[in-house]
Parts: sequence; structure tokens; C-alpha cells
Amino acid sequence: MTVSRVTIRFRRQRGVALIMVLLAMALVVMLATGMTQQQSVRIFRAGHYLAQQQGQSIALGAEAFARQILYRDFEQDKEDNLMVDSLDEFWAANSAVLPLDDNGVVEIQIDDLGGRINLNDLVSANGQVNPLVRDQVARLLVALDISEISVDALIDWIDPNDQTVSAYGAEDGQYLMADPGFRAANQPFVSVTELRLIEGMTEEVYRRLKPHVAALPVNGVGINVNTATMPVLRSLHEELTQAQAESILEKRQEERFENIQDFLALPEFSGLGLKSSGLGVQTRFFEVVSRITYDDRVANLVSTVFRSPEGELYTVHRDTGQKNRITKEPFTASEG
Repeated sequence: MTVSRVTIRFRRQRGVALIMVLLAMALVVMLATGMTQQQSVRIFRAGHYLAQQQGQSIALGAEAFARQILYRDFEQDKEDNLMVDSLDEFWAANSAVLPLDDNGVVEIQIDDLGGRINLNDLVSANGQVNPLVRDQVARLLVALDISEISVDALIDWIDPNDQTVSAYGAEDGQYLMADPGFRAANQPFVSVTELRLIEGMTEEVYRRLKPHVAALPVNGVGINVNTATMPVLRSLHEELTQAQAESILEKRQEERFENIQDFLALPEFSGLGLKSSGLGVQTRFFEVVSRITYDDRVANLVSTVFRSPEGELYTVHRDTGQKNRITKEPFTASEG
């Protein structure tokens, strides 16, 4: 039986229509798949952003908790009529661990900044180099066996001019040759992490130097002899030996110094003519380190906190980029 031309034409049209329907369905499936993927990405981004915001909110609460501890310490010192800060106090001895309701944990650590040399004390507000602090930093580098960088390079980073202090300094001429090139700050250090940019600095040297220096926003706060590290103690005088510094630390562990006169009266300083200028027994600046672990996420916050002579507390700087800063033995605090 022969098939009519009309039948053949109908079958062809039906086949073309079927192909068009299949193509349309494939296009719809592709569009739906793409929309689903985009929606999944948007949901993930929204969830990640929300989690970040929650972590930061909890970290700010941890900072407020630490500030309350520092205020209570001030009140206790005021009640005892002895305004002294030392490493045997509760705030300095341990990190605090607080549980969260949703199977998370908050870790808080308060670090003293008073026992470190303030890099910004190298140059005064009017651009003059402080010779006392310059010599202290130079001796600190020697005590730490650091020869890769010079104190003059640190001064050039801060001072407002573009002239090197000496042949060991570094200004724009050296830094612009880097890849990529950059300029000297010509202003006070905002963060100790800027040390990584100093001419001659290596990561190993940076890690060796970092625990003994600070970048405080004011000049003249001085060094707390009750919290000073051994290298900082050695930086106080060129004739102070390693053995003498160790002896001072042992005596400080037995009994803290309640005034600077007791510190200067130590036999280790006999005949050295060490002056009280730039030395004290109180701390004004602290670092509050917070690590929040929850919902398989970790949020970090490092806050620089200033405590005034009247006990008022101010947060002057926050940094969310520092990790692995909790180092002290934990003290678990209950929620109640």
C-alpha cells in the first residue's frame, strides 16, 4: 500500500514539532538548573554572611566581658590602695573559656602591652628621635640576636621626612624598588604587623621580635617592669647580662614590685645608674584576644583596649585577621 503525500507531510510536521518540544524542554531544564545553582550560591552566601555577623557579635560580647574583668581589677587595686599590675593577677594568668548555648565555645585572653617597648616612642609628635628609646630598641635587637634589621630603619618608617637617619636606615628609595613597590609610612605604627614591611625583615625575625614590642597610639606610656619580658629587661641597660635578667625575673615571680624604687634598688642594677624615666608598675594598654567556635566556624577578634588612670576603658583598635593567638592555659567559666 502506498502512503499518500499528505500522510508523509503530516508525519514530517509531527516529527519537527516533537523535536521543537524536546528542545524547549531541554532549554527549560537548563534554565531551571542554572536558577537552582544561583539560588544555592545565594543561600550559601547569605548563610555565610549571617554566620560571620553572629561570630563578630559574639566576639564583641567577649571583648565587653574582658573589659569588665579589667575594670574589676582596677576596682580591687583601688580598694587595696595599691595601683599595680603584674602577671600573677587573674586577668593575666589564664584564658577564659565560656560555653555557648548552641554547642559552641568562646575563648578569651587578655595580654599585657605594658611590658613591651612602644615602637611609636622612637619618634616624638614633633618628629624628634627619642635617644633613650632608640638605645633600648637597639639593645633589644642585640638581646634577640637580630642583625637583619636596624633601629634606624624603624625610625625612618615613622619620621615624617624622606631622609634616611643613617646608612642603616630605609626610606622610599629602598621600598619603591620592591615588587610591588611601596612607600615608607612616615607616620606612627598603626599595627605591629607593619614590621613585616621594614627593610631586611624576615618572617622568622618578625616572630622573634613581635612579643616584645607594641604599636600604641600615644607616646610616653612607659614600660611596666612587673610585666616586661626578659629581652625588654635586658634592653634597659647595655651592661645588664642574661644571668642578671633571669635573676630579676625570679625575684619578680616571688614578689612583684609595688613601686619603681624597689625595682631600681635591686643589686643587679648596682652601679649602673639606671634612671626611673620611662619605667612604671602599671599597664594602660591591653590586648583582648577572642576566638569564637560555633556551627563549624571560627571567628577571631584582637582588640586593643586602653584603661585610663580613672579606670575608664576604651577600645582603640580591632583586628579580625589574627589567628592562633590563644596561648594561655584555659580557665573554664560557667554561664552563671
